[in-house]
Amino acid sequence: MPTNTLNGRSFAVDEEGFLTDRDQWSEELATELAALIGIELDEEHLAPLRFMREDSARTGVTPTLRRMQTVGGFDIKALFGLYPGKPAKKMAWLAGLRKPVGCV
Repeated sequence: MPTNTLNGRSFAVDEEGFLTDRDQWSEELATELAALIGIELDEEHLAPLRFMREDSARTGVTPTLRRMQTVGGFDIKALFGLYPGKPAKKMAWLAGLRKPVGCV
């Protein structure tokens, strides 16, 4: 299994770079990963990541954007503003979760 190292911390990832062990995640790691893609995490950015982790712990799967909206109450346009391009994929990566089903 591949391993990435960032700022002296190693963590297991899959072939696309998503964490394979959710217990290796921390908000500090998310902040460091976000900096790599030009995003500075603040409370507004962290709220959907926290929801994704909590929801995933309950359901066993990474939530999609639709679930983020219907269950989490997040506005999809706002998520695109926070995480431009592919928000579900970026949020899952930053939240230490597997890529959501249906993401390319």
